[in-house]
Amino acid sequence: MLDAGKTEETLLEVNNIEVIYNHVILVLKGVSLSVPKGGITALLGGNGAGKTTTLKAISNLLHSERGEVTKGSILYRGENVAHREPSDMVKRGVIQVMEGRHCFEHLTVEENLLTGAYTRRDGSGSVNQDLEMVYSYFPRLAERRRSQAGYTSGGEQQMTAIGRALMSRPETILLDEPSMGLAPQLVEEIFGIVKNLNEKEGVSFLLAEQNTNVALRFAHYGYILESGRVVMDGPADELRENPDVKEFYLGLSEEGRKSYRDVRSYRRRKRWLS
Repeated sequence: MLDAGKTEETLLEVNNIEVIYNHVILVLKGVSLSVPKGGITALLGGNGAGKTTTLKAISNLLHSERGEVTKGSILYRGENVAHREPSDMVKRGVIQVMEGRHCFEHLTVEENLLTGAYTRRDGSGSVNQDLEMVYSYFPRLAERRRSQAGYTSGGEQQMTAIGRALMSRPETILLDEPSMGLAPQLVEEIFGIVKNLNEKEGVSFLLAEQNTNVALRFAHYGYILESGRVVMDGPADELRENPDVKEFYLGLSEEGRKSYRDVRSYRRRKRWLS
């Protein structure tokens, strides 16, 4: 947990960015957020809110999908990185773990992990040391290290994807929908490991997540996106107690549990954007 008594060093600043796909479709409409060094920052919202697009704008992976940042700025350690190559972001210590647990299915778990160290030039000894570090956080991967990744479980593939990112020695990980398709017990395990990596290894996280309940228990600060706009932000513990968040994202209201689908979207917008 970040020490509230210390001044936070800001690693990442996203300032009022707009993103357009195919020169026509406006997806992000003035999104601003910041990620402090040593923090876990959650980017929350339903499917289609713009979470993945925000992460891809930061990691510069939009061009492969004909997307473009047309307004605003993205600063990492004070430098504008909005139009850098994705490889340059990796060299700066920023790496994205994509939604969907992307692994090289034909490679073993260990071979997948070692691909994360491909750009490193600090010798095999350091790489092997970090490999053992990854296995210490993901003991299940140590057991499956010789297994072909395509034949491992969804949870093991998610662990492999995060472990591969760690092998590049990142300062900041952009983690996209880590809970998607996983059983609740595995979700808790994955988020617990994220918390440990943050506290013990000093890795900062910006994680995009639909599971607001679990994300706000592990994050320090949260931003809620709707239709490409930030409609609410604040410390995670305050968001957990906010009545709107309880009603619309945690399924709780003063009248008891309530389904998100039962709430009309115009009512949410009226309350948050008025």
